[in-house]
Amino acid sequence: MKSVIYRITGLALLTSLAVSCSKDSVIPAANPAAVSQSADATATRESNLAMGNPSGATTSTTNYTNYLLTKSQFSMSYHRDRGIPNWVSWHLSSAWLGSTPRQDNFAADATLPSGWYRVGSTSYSGSGFDRGHNCPSADRTGSVADNSATFLMTNMMPQAPRNNQQTWANLENYCRTLANAGNELYIICGSYGRGGTGANGYATTLDAGRVTVPARCWKVIVVLPNGSSDASRVTTSTRVIAIDTPNDNTIQTTWGSYRTTVDAIEAATGYDLLSAVSATVQSTVESRVDAGPTS
Repeated sequence: MKSVIYRITGLALLTSLAVSCSKDSVIPAANPAAVSQSADATATRESNLAMGNPSGATTSTTNYTNYLLTKSQFSMSYHRDRGIPNWVSWHLSSAWLGSTPRQDNFAADATLPSGWYRVGSTSYSGSGFDRGHNCPSADRTGSVADNSATFLMTNMMPQAPRNNQQTWANLENYCRTLANAGNELYIICGSYGRGGTGANGYATTLDAGRVTVPARCWKVIVVLPNGSSDASRVTTSTRVIAIDTPNDNTIQTTWGSYRTTVDAIEAATGYDLLSAVSATVQSTVESRVDAGPTS
């Protein structure tokens, strides 16, 4: 199932970016170990939708609210009328990590269907909300193309700066720590609701009403040791982290404070987040609140 990956000669230590990929501004990482990388011959790049298509998104251009947008770096369900993704799903292992610097080349996504409004790089300007990555920049440092893809505006959501630059960044750094420790992660991230509080106060929309400010930002992370046949390797003892945070500038910086269950996120969104995993396993891991380490 997985392609053969040749061992990197010399086992060189590579240094990732010292900033969280989701940040609109450059903020130093609180824990440098969270972005360090070591060569791992067992790590490979896998399907970004290996855990399933949470909303049954399709590529029909008439599917305005649940449009499947697939790139090699991530897959998503895009909502044309909200101007943000419903969810973004991606695979993370050390095979995705390298030395490519953060590109910061925010851009409209030209691959959206013809006639759809394309959110631009300045659409959030002056709003008090960050251009918050769903799939982080620092999760895709293997090449310039990989990193640039994360700066497409289809991958962004209006995010309160404190949420984006601290709480969210701390979780992203922790995920890369797990990847560099010999794990592969399947991450699904999204938002729901309407209305958040940024640096300039409360808002429901940006860009003349064409971008919705979400009320909540959520993420689900499945942690597996590097291997193959990944969905079938998820067991009742697999660590699954689920968080659901308010999109608010007074949020706590400790992401562990916002842990919840996958079941709760599914109830709020209507999605089936781990649909490729056996129903028996889902019933156990989706009802459990993670109690593992946070750094």
